[in-house]
Amino acid sequence: MTDRMTAQSNNSLDDFILLGFSQGKAIFSLLIAVTYTMTIIGNFSVFTIIQVDIHLKTPMYFFLSCLSLLDVCYSTVTLPAMLINSITGNRRISFHRCFTQLYFFVSFGGSESLLLATMAYDRYVAISNPLHYHIVMNKNFCSGFVSGCLVFGLLNAVFLTLVTLRLTFCEDHHINHFFCDVPPMLEAACSDIQSSQVLLHVITVFLGMSPFLLVMNSYIRIIIIILKIRSSEGRQKVFSTCSSHLIVVTVFYITAMFNYNGPISRDSFIVVRVSSVLYSVVPPLLNPIIYSLRNEDVKMALKKLFKK
Repeated sequence: MTDRMTAQSNNSLDDFILLGFSQGKAIFSLLIAVTYTMTIIGNFSVFTIIQVDIHLKTPMYFFLSCLSLLDVCYSTVTLPAMLINSITGNRRISFHRCFTQLYFFVSFGGSESLLLATMAYDRYVAISNPLHYHIVMNKNFCSGFVSGCLVFGLLNAVFLTLVTLRLTFCEDHHINHFFCDVPPMLEAACSDIQSSQVLLHVITVFLGMSPFLLVMNSYIRIIIIILKIRSSEGRQKVFSTCSSHLIVVTVFYITAMFNYNGPISRDSFIVVRVSSVLYSVVPPLLNPIIYSLRNEDVKMALKKLFKK
């Protein structure tokens, strides 16, 4: 094809050009700075509170502390680079930096997808079988779960990065996005991407759809148990907490699956940009509030910490 005939090997060290920063850069820069600052403060606060308070040494808070660290890493992969690009107006990113960013973004995103499913299962066990909760969710079991989430996330990132590295990119090297991710990289390629798309869809089912179904199954069972609680006050309290969790988790999974399993075309990338922000920026920002800072135990631990 004459419009994309000139292509360059993916082994080239030429820069890529990010097209996500076209207008409103001052407002965009401010939003990124505020979002990243709040994300880091919120997640580090939660992690610190859980580590210093002896009463928060339970499986649930162990998972929350891991989620907080994961969210810090997940946000740090993209937001600081986006902020620098937005402030300076320099939309170029080197070949190595682009694929390094892609690798860690996919790795942390995949790990978070699995960890959220693990946390939903943890809540189901706690509510359905409280007497055996600490026996089932023992220290070795929890550590193994978290390790498995990280390992699968890393392996998924290695696989997708290698698949993307095999592509041949067009001479202009334009990436229609705010950062380097698999779908915009596929859209920027001049080589055949059909096999890469099929592999991406398969992985999306494994790391997106399957954990999401496990989360929904856990929360449906939790809601059934909640409805059997005789105390209306207790039922309302548990339901309020679970509904908040479910909203954030649903936003994360639905937007992520759309981003990785949706159409890859230049016309659809405005929607893809929005969906990528929703699953990569919003959950790390809201998780400390939804999972921890609305929790009475965490509030009490925070008050004690401030008093000290």
